[in-house]
Amino acid sequence: MTKLVRFLKPYSLVLTAVVILVFIQSITNLYLPNLNSDIVDTGVVRGDTAYIWRTGGWMLLVAAGSAIAAVVAAYLSSLVAAGFGRDLRSRVFSRVESFSLHEFDKIGTATLITRTTNDITQVQMVLLIMLRMMIGAPIMAAGGIIMAVSKDAELSLVLVVVLPLLVGLITFVAGKGIPIFKALQVKLDRLNLVLRENLTGIRVIRAFDRVDHERRRFQEANRDLTQTAIRVNQLMAVMMPTMMLVMNFTMVAIVWFGGVRIEGGHMQVGDMMAFIQYAMQIMWSMVMMSMMFIMIPRAEASAVRINEVLETVPEISDPVHPSPASGRHGHVEFQDVTFSYPGAEQPALSHISFRADPGQVTAIIGGTGSGKSTLISLIPRFYDVGQGKVLVDGTDVRDMTQEALRARIGFVPQKAILFTGSITDNIRHGKEDASSEEVRQAAVTAQAAEFIAGMKDGFDSPIEQGGSNVSGGQKQRLSIARALIRRPEVYVFDDSFSALDFKTDARLRAALRKETAEATVIIVAQRVSTVMDADQIVVLDDGRIAGIGNHKDLMNTCAVYREIVSSQLSEEELA
Repeated sequence: MTKLVRFLKPYSLVLTAVVILVFIQSITNLYLPNLNSDIVDTGVVRGDTAYIWRTGGWMLLVAAGSAIAAVVAAYLSSLVAAGFGRDLRSRVFSRVESFSLHEFDKIGTATLITRTTNDITQVQMVLLIMLRMMIGAPIMAAGGIIMAVSKDAELSLVLVVVLPLLVGLITFVAGKGIPIFKALQVKLDRLNLVLRENLTGIRVIRAFDRVDHERRRFQEANRDLTQTAIRVNQLMAVMMPTMMLVMNFTMVAIVWFGGVRIEGGHMQVGDMMAFIQYAMQIMWSMVMMSMMFIMIPRAEASAVRINEVLETVPEISDPVHPSPASGRHGHVEFQDVTFSYPGAEQPALSHISFRADPGQVTAIIGGTGSGKSTLISLIPRFYDVGQGKVLVDGTDVRDMTQEALRARIGFVPQKAILFTGSITDNIRHGKEDASSEEVRQAAVTAQAAEFIAGMKDGFDSPIEQGGSNVSGGQKQRLSIARALIRRPEVYVFDDSFSALDFKTDARLRAALRKETAEATVIIVAQRVSTVMDADQIVVLDDGRIAGIGNHKDLMNTCAVYREIVSSQLSEEELA
């Protein structure tokens, strides 16, 4: 929690106002029982009606001031807590956006969602309660003790016995609660993970008739979370009745011993009434602090998880002094590149060296797991190489800012991702200020204009979440249009034609030839028909280059390429 206090700096003036208002409210609340005591012991005993009206009016004025201070303090506290939550969510989201793919893999998407939503909500709620209770409760408790002792020091010995009991109870519950609250957030992560997997993988689950199995997984995670939550509630269930029991016995003791002292002439009735009110204020202050000590452990657990995200340093960061790119445009070169995933026993890529120049189509082909997608992920610097260099426009990508590097690249990922909005919005995702004509031209080149024209609202037709209302091939073509509209120096297509039929694939590649004539094009593909016409084909086998050349040369020199070709094409097609 203490590490997150820095996010309250913009609200320092408002916090000061809250502290002042809560202090005023606490002082007035402590002053009211004293006025009440004076009315009983002076006005009522003497029968002085004028004194009662005068003191009663002052009490109403003080009570009104206390109420106004309480309302304004509550409003400002809500304002600070809501603003704190907003700023913290924004900061966490910005930090997550800066993560490399390695950090996403390490922390996990499900827990990042929980930390950005539920964990921040827990901290926000505790901050609100702290501002409304934690400031006033100690003032009320300390002031109540002072006022109670001033009324009758001997009767205050009752509090000497009671208060240590309450402090011990609060300490015990807080000590028991911290590990349970930490476990609760972890189990919430697990539930979120299982739920997310079920929602995103519903087609696979139903296709393989695993609905009952997944239901059992969810029930298990849900039951685990429920049992932990029950343990938390059991602690609270023990806490509150015990404190109320102690409070009630305290009131009985005060009335009993107070009555004895009144009978002996050592105390007045009004003083005992004031003493009871002070004792109640002290007790309720302890109750409020106990509620804080119940909630703080959970917020502390959440704060630790939030700090883990904020303090995670991305492996990939911009250089302090970025190097400007050379005058060349669109040149991509791999120089003896070796790359390993964290924890992997073997490198995913070993000693990769080749170059791709503008005006050429460079294709990358290989078997499953040969490292094709890993290879092209190094170009936009989704990962950093372990050894060697990846050069774009003659400059090591590690010496360029990520924004400058990725502005040169039009990347189409293996899995086509669309966003909620219209078709135009999705295509303009590649270039925010693109004109309607540029959007239309990109769709035409990507062979998407035909199916867009067949939709009800054309380019204004909505795309549902995840592109659920378009087919796989349509998703791919819209993703390609999104990259084309940028008109970058380097186009990277990561197996982006797999969902297209052969006819559409051929038309698209022909259109791309014209559109990308002056750019560097790098295509990852599984189908030989997609790469046969490439100017340069890089064949990968188990993370190493098995051959480089055009189709004809590789058929004569590369056994791995011949094996791939023969597995896909008949002898007539080869001829």
